Amino acid sequence: MCTVCGCGAGDVRIEGGKHDHHDHDHPHAHSHDHHHPHGHGDPHQGERHDYGAGAAGTSVPGMSQSRLIQVEQDILSKNNGYAAANRSFLAERGVLALNLVSSPGSGKTTLLVKTITMLAERFSLSVIEGDQQTSADADRIRATGAPAIQVNTGKGCHLDGHMVGHALERLQPAEGGIVFIENVGNLVCPAAFDLGEAHKVAILSVTEGEDKPLKYPDMFAVSTMMILNKTDLLPYLDFDVDAAIANARKVNPGIKVLQVSARTGEGMADWCTWIEAARALQLVGHPAGEAAQ
Repeated sequence: MCTVCGCGAGDVRIEGGKHDHHDHDHPHAHSHDHHHPHGHGDPHQGERHDYGAGAAGTSVPGMSQSRLIQVEQDILSKNNGYAAANRSFLAERGVLALNLVSSPGSGKTTLLVKTITMLAERFSLSVIEGDQQTSADADRIRATGAPAIQVNTGKGCHLDGHMVGHALERLQPAEGGIVFIENVGNLVCPAAFDLGEAHKVAILSVTEGEDKPLKYPDMFAVSTMMILNKTDLLPYLDFDVDAAIANARKVNPGIKVLQVSARTGEGMADWCTWIEAARALQLVGHPAGEAAQ
């Protein structure tokens, strides 16, 4: 289970076969030593129940804060081992991996389709698609001609290093290529799980509200880039672009920001230029990079 949200490992399916996470230890207890860090003051004073105020930063019924910390450390330690193996696999091949993270409906897949059409003639591109169910997004990617592996997480709310490792084995990305990992739509749990990627890219649609970086700070804190997506809709919305950028930089002062519309093409050239630069850094010292010079 994920101590952040309580999701189970579920019945994970990677295209071409079924993968059960039986080798992931997700221990849990059902004691009643759970602490509620909140008070019961005057209800007219806007009482706030802050379940993230404990040492673990989260709350699960029946689990103490110390037990939660231990469980999360165990889970993330095991995941980090898989992520390190993925990172080595990618580095050996000079492959750039980007982890696209966002809430559902931010436009990740549309952005990805447009990105592929712009870069496909110059680079070998492949995609790992994460969703709880269906292969709809992978089908959209494959329609561009790029290979894609669908990972259905079942009840799980995020991809993990183990799932991505199996998907990479099936994809076998070409040396010097680029792998896009489209994570499950969720602004919480994917922040904690390293997949072996070079960068997390947080996609925030202008339809979501400029306060999202403050409401979900962990995601924006670990992301290298924030893409403000669907900018073609700005004339029809009360979205404050400057406030959204300022909020992201309150959480992560070094975060890069691009304003993009996959529909009109605004900002897409800058996005592709950033990807090319990230790929060049990935190839430093790699034979594939030296051959390209």
